[in-house]
Amino acid sequence: MKPPCNIATLIERYFTEWLIRQRNVSSNTIASYRDTFRLLFRFAQMRLHKPPSDLALSDLDAPFIGGFLIDLEMKRGASPKTRNLRLTAIRAFFRFVSFEEPAHSALIQRVLAIPSKRHDKRQVHFLTRPEIEAILAATDRTTWLGRRDHTLLLLAVQTGLRLSELISLDREAVHLGAGAHVRCVGKGRKERATPLSTIARGALQAWLKEPARKGGTVLFPNMHGGRLSADSVQSLLAKYVKVATENCASLKSKRVSPHVLRHSAAMELLQAGVDCSVIALWLGHESIETTQTYLHAHIALKEAALAKLTPYQSGKKTRFRPDDRLLAFLEAL
Repeated sequence: MKPPCNIATLIERYFTEWLIRQRNVSSNTIASYRDTFRLLFRFAQMRLHKPPSDLALSDLDAPFIGGFLIDLEMKRGASPKTRNLRLTAIRAFFRFVSFEEPAHSALIQRVLAIPSKRHDKRQVHFLTRPEIEAILAATDRTTWLGRRDHTLLLLAVQTGLRLSELISLDREAVHLGAGAHVRCVGKGRKERATPLSTIARGALQAWLKEPARKGGTVLFPNMHGGRLSADSVQSLLAKYVKVATENCASLKSKRVSPHVLRHSAAMELLQAGVDCSVIALWLGHESIETTQTYLHAHIALKEAALAKLTPYQSGKKTRFRPDDRLLAFLEAL
């Protein structure tokens, strides 16, 4: 009989020794995994009537984890994508446990075998050039806030930086000499440099002449010199989209977020004929497969490919008739 194994001890070692000390993962990963186990242990309290500190590894078997994932979707309204994200965190923990507690390998392998759920992949949404220009024109550049917002949005749509990357930029991240570029630290703590267009370079050059708020170093500060929050950027973008809609009717049917600006930057590069591998480097994608989604959204590229095909000759249509009982069965499904 296998000895009981306390979950609290394993979780503490997993976060402090493995994730933080040995793997040195980002704070975002820590926060995501922490939230997963908070939800899991609350579910355990409700289902097993045991406090998290008293849970044993045997309590978290595959049927229990499966029940937790179903609860996420049915009661909490989690999407399949969110469900898979929670499962990823659980799998990572159980891979760690497989080395710490090999005596429980059968239980661990059954949890690791829980499959991810397939889900529909939504098409990438992006803005056209007139829509982008309408949003930029909506900023009031006679005010400090308007100049800040105009420069921020212009940089976002030209560089394709993630929202977290934008708001974490300091003034020293901008290089305006030969080979003007902006440096940022993105996902996976990877540093990258993104070149600046002539217009973006000019806008940043003018912006950096503005006095720093309270001597701060933040590139796009709030009124008090601190960093803008993600919600603040979402809010200011929504404000300008609302104004821009008056002169650009197509914006009415679009849901515009900072990430849509990132998609728009990628589509501009794609339309300019830039190779997907270069766009992947530009955006800081881990894999070129992520960048391939922009190809799926680019209808003009598909139409160009279609135009190169030789059209089918019209002729007599015949219906496929299976010549085997098993094939007939499959055809009838």
